Amino acid sequence: VCSNCAKSSVTSCRFKVQSMPPSDDRSRSPVGRSANTRGKTPFKIRWVLAHEPIELFLRAAKKFKETMERTAPGRLDFEVMTLSEYSAKYQGGRKVTKHDLLNLMETGDIEMSQMYTSTLGRTHNRDMWALDMPFLFRDHEHAKRVLEGDIGQKLLTDLNTKTNVHGLAFTYSGGYRMIPSTVEIKTLEDFDGVPLRCNKSPIAAETFTAVGAKPVQIELEEINEAVEGGRIQGGESTYARFFSLKQNECCSVINDAEHSLFLTSIIITKTFWDSLGQELQELIQAAAIDAARNEREESVEDCEIVKAECIKNKIILSELPAKERSRWQAATEYLYKKFEDMFSAGLLANIRSA
Repeated sequence: VCSNCAKSSVTSCRFKVQSMPPSDDRSRSPVGRSANTRGKTPFKIRWVLAHEPIELFLRAAKKFKETMERTAPGRLDFEVMTLSEYSAKYQGGRKVTKHDLLNLMETGDIEMSQMYTSTLGRTHNRDMWALDMPFLFRDHEHAKRVLEGDIGQKLLTDLNTKTNVHGLAFTYSGGYRMIPSTVEIKTLEDFDGVPLRCNKSPIAAETFTAVGAKPVQIELEEINEAVEGGRIQGGESTYARFFSLKQNECCSVINDAEHSLFLTSIIITKTFWDSLGQELQELIQAAAIDAARNEREESVEDCEIVKAECIKNKIILSELPAKERSRWQAATEYLYKKFEDMFSAGLLANIRSA
């Protein structure tokens, strides 16, 4: 059974994990060694998949790999691994978690991965937190203009001003957030006093506080345990994670208001990036943008697939009425003034007007 869409046969589902074929000369490819196309050792890329569900992040890596093998054949040697696979091969079996990922990039122990923008906002570039603002993006086309335009590019490249992480492109890894819960929210008043999980940015917490909910800042993977233990009654997630993280086992309702986007970034170690040369950098940048665009489109389609499965599994899909959504947007408008000085001058206004 596919963990993401609950289909009985994974062959009918796009979430099916397809293994990454190893390069023929992987065993002869030293990490970080320079190469050209004729008989020289290719650059080695260890792309570590650190977040669940793995299938969401695998497809961006797979698309990127396919493009690079077409545009720069023989110049890169890919090794796409889960955290446990990376640990066994490169860390002597020492436990490695998603929280170690950015440290591994700082030390150059891996070359590429994906990371939540909310995490990057907390650790590497505070401007990334701006992307968590409620009702920031009018639609997916607006998001595309921002993420692929000058604003998005600056957010990504600014990562490397003080760190060893360079951003390449934005992915959704889920798209608009929704709220799996044990209670149905039909009006803003239904939020009052309800403990709900959110991420660890102050913006995410304030978005719930603004409507009287009680934000509980814990990991996505902790929703089930927190619901079963009575700590929360639901929390922010995405459709793509609803079945894969088994949130359907503790939450019988999905409250959907499309109040903010769940975003991740394709990232690369800066020291490795700097060693590549301009031509290869341009090819990698183009491949990353293409992979990210493809991933975002598929993430939007995934929502409809999962919604259909929710109906089959008698999960209540509760879309917040337009009037109530407008009330929520109005109730959170003060956040733009409150957090304006947290970000680069004019950033929020420029995103909204893009």
